[in-house]
Amino acid sequence: MGAVGLGVSSLAWGGKALDLVAGATEVLPASLQAAVPIGGRFRIYAVNPPYPRFDPATWRLSIGGLVERPQEFSMAQLRALPVAEQTSDFHCVTGWSVLGVRWRGVRFDDLLREAGVLPQARALRFVSTEKPYDDFLSLEQLRVPDAVLAFDLDDEPLSREQGAPARVVMPRMYAYKGVKWLQRIEAVDALADGYWQQRGYDRDAWLDGADRS
Repeated sequence: MGAVGLGVSSLAWGGKALDLVAGATEVLPASLQAAVPIGGRFRIYAVNPPYPRFDPATWRLSIGGLVERPQEFSMAQLRALPVAEQTSDFHCVTGWSVLGVRWRGVRFDDLLREAGVLPQARALRFVSTEKPYDDFLSLEQLRVPDAVLAFDLDDEPLSREQGAPARVVMPRMYAYKGVKWLQRIEAVDALADGYWQQRGYDRDAWLDGADRS
């Protein structure tokens, strides 16, 4: 139970201590793994419950800020972009993981192509329907090969709990960087602190040992 308590208290930590928590959960006995999901179970978090709902007929993803041509995508238009599929592990900063998650979505270069990001843009701000949930990632970070804006999980459209209609997926970072229930993307001139960073989380959420190229 000490390991479980350690995982929960790590919400307020950052850096090396969180890596110790992640390793500790992998050796928990089966009776405790049910309390700290590992390998096949997600624990769903929200910053302003209940989870947002969306209407597929009216939802639009807007792209603005430092772009030449602001864009809006319906779900049908989003799914018409070149599709990216991948399988990757999902790591929560509180110490649990789900292995071999299958994602389907679009790469950010394909998503941003029509908008034409201006040269002074350095990052994207991701804004959720769930207020005040947002976060920032640099354009360089978003070019890692497995960064994706996902709309399917394990061959099914995202559920309400998993961030429908679309969510950011950064497998080489802790999952708090993956904004769910996405509504708006803004190109900005610098990184800033999103919701979780304003509450003490690290802005740089790379997993130790992650390939950043």
